[in-house]
Amino acid sequence: MTGRIMIVDVGAMPALPPGIDPDLLRAFVLIAEGGSFTRAAERVGRTQSAVSMQIRRLEETLGHPLLVRTPKGVQPTPQGAWLLDRARGMLALNDEIVANFRAPPMVGQVRLGTPDDYALAWLPDILARFAETHPAVELDVTCLNSDVLADRFAEGRLDLTLLTEGHEAPGIAGQRIWRGPLRWVGSPSHALHRRDPLPLALALPDSGCPWRNAALGALRQAGRQWRVTYNSATQTGCFTVALAGLALTVSTPCTLPQGLSWLGEAEGLPPLPEMGILLLRHEASVGVPAADALAAHVVEGFRRAGLAAPLAA
Repeated sequence: MTGRIMIVDVGAMPALPPGIDPDLLRAFVLIAEGGSFTRAAERVGRTQSAVSMQIRRLEETLGHPLLVRTPKGVQPTPQGAWLLDRARGMLALNDEIVANFRAPPMVGQVRLGTPDDYALAWLPDILARFAETHPAVELDVTCLNSDVLADRFAEGRLDLTLLTEGHEAPGIAGQRIWRGPLRWVGSPSHALHRRDPLPLALALPDSGCPWRNAALGALRQAGRQWRVTYNSATQTGCFTVALAGLALTVSTPCTLPQGLSWLGEAEGLPPLPEMGILLLRHEASVGVPAADALAAHVVEGFRRAGLAAPLAA
């Protein structure tokens, strides 16, 4: 047989784009969030000149200025603002990968409480990501009203729980992981907003639901007559009644079931106030690795969804 030699012209092959060192991204994020090279250097245990050099390397790699000094401190440029949001996600994924391979398998059980509407809107992706990184942790998820969850949390029957702000017991601090507008919901095929009194489907009257109180308060202030024709223990129940074209209801932003639409001032309905979502940690679960990990996933999941930056409640 005659041997054949294949010559590959390496110069003709497309060059791979340069990679980005996660340490450079971390320095950039710390500076952009803190508005200071000095504070960022203290956080990473480097000198200010070393951190400045990291930013120069990152800007040279990407070919754009990323930070600019202003009277209010160091601020990201338009290109830096675009990078900042994506850098946070890349660093979270980088840290997740490193932790998964370095840490011993995490085991245990975590008891999580959530209202049903939050479970459907935001938890599927959060729980899926948690299960991927911590497959040996057993999750016990309880879906109930915020008032019932608050009672179970106070009794020590939940390690973590999501609550609608306003249901937490006095003296119990939580982390506000979202705050945004409450909105009217109804079937676009039925002109229920024109009825007088306005038919409503809301939470049970004895639940102390802030959504119910906010809706009725807004109608009262607007001088609009209403009638609560359906009371439900769950948001799913309220949506079911609204889908049937029997009443309007309210909700925080979420993916609505097919057949429902957001309503508002264009339909003559009064504006509604903002509502918050809290994450509560039972003191007995603080420092428990599985509970700490799930809490971090919940906070990060809300941030990934672009809902809000976590704030101290």
